[in-house]
Amino acid sequence: MPRLWWGRLQVINQIYQLSSPHTISIKYEDLSFRSRVIVKPEYMAVCHADQRYYQGQRDAKVLARKLPMALIHECCGRVVYAPEGTFSVGQRVVMIPNVPTQDDDRIYENYRKGSYFLSSGHDGFMRELVEIDAERVVACDAVEPQIAAITEFVSVSVHAARRFDRAAHEVRDRIGIWGDGSLAYVTANVLRAQFPEAKLIVVGRQPRKLAQFSFVHETYLSDNLPDTMEVDHAFECCGGEGSYYAIEDVIKHINPQGTLMLMGVSENNVPINTRMVREKGMTLVGCSRSGREDFEDAIRLLENRGIQRRLKPILYEDAPVQTIADIHRVFESDRSTPFKTVFKWEI
Repeated sequence: MPRLWWGRLQVINQIYQLSSPHTISIKYEDLSFRSRVIVKPEYMAVCHADQRYYQGQRDAKVLARKLPMALIHECCGRVVYAPEGTFSVGQRVVMIPNVPTQDDDRIYENYRKGSYFLSSGHDGFMRELVEIDAERVVACDAVEPQIAAITEFVSVSVHAARRFDRAAHEVRDRIGIWGDGSLAYVTANVLRAQFPEAKLIVVGRQPRKLAQFSFVHETYLSDNLPDTMEVDHAFECCGGEGSYYAIEDVIKHINPQGTLMLMGVSENNVPINTRMVREKGMTLVGCSRSGREDFEDAIRLLENRGIQRRLKPILYEDAPVQTIADIHRVFESDRSTPFKTVFKWEI
């Protein structure tokens, strides 16, 4: 609750931390209304990374090093306090979880040495209030809150498309996307918007999920992929053990000097046929996370009502979270959700 302390308004804030797998505890901290923006979280979305921490599916040494911490790095909220000249009270915003600690014009902020990420060793957005630097906040007034909640997720695909545009040769007639989950779906939407002349080909494993990709040009089941199918470039959006099979397929079906964007997250090493990579002269580009520029572009993309309508079918809105028991419910229900789980934060 608010209190006066030496003439300044201070608030005792509650942070909902994962202290060990399946265990949520509350940490208390003081917030001072000074030079940073204070945001009240409104909607959040669950990421596979959050689930791996919650379920204890990371290496024990990693869990010991990173816990306790608050989960969730996909979030929109309302400004409750902002320094003059930054944001308006009540304005809807999204928060950038990547925090660079040094300037380097050569390196994207999400790859710089010293950068850290909220909900990966540092508290994420499962807090009563979030105190954050103004330059880590982006306004999103024209985006519905359920959609704004996944801005970070969309920004990852925007970042991959940005790097693809700089790395790939100019022949982009056919772009393949391997994967049929949320990452593949959002990446397909971003590529459709940014490269409208290209034909998009999606390769997946589940007919029910592939049916959602009605806006792309071709879809294939991975176990029924024609030998004659070719792409100029490809995006791998599978992760896990599926990365191996997707990369193997891409190497087989990509045209010479094609670029492969690696976006899936794998805990274990993935074998790659480097002989064929060399023979085809391929370029492999690793993509992870995003920065402010990607968030700003993602918001501009999400302001398009058509894009918002297209993204709604992959969102499952769970009941609002009001208690710690509700947090556990969300993480358990997310395990049976085919795409993305979003929920209103009412703590």
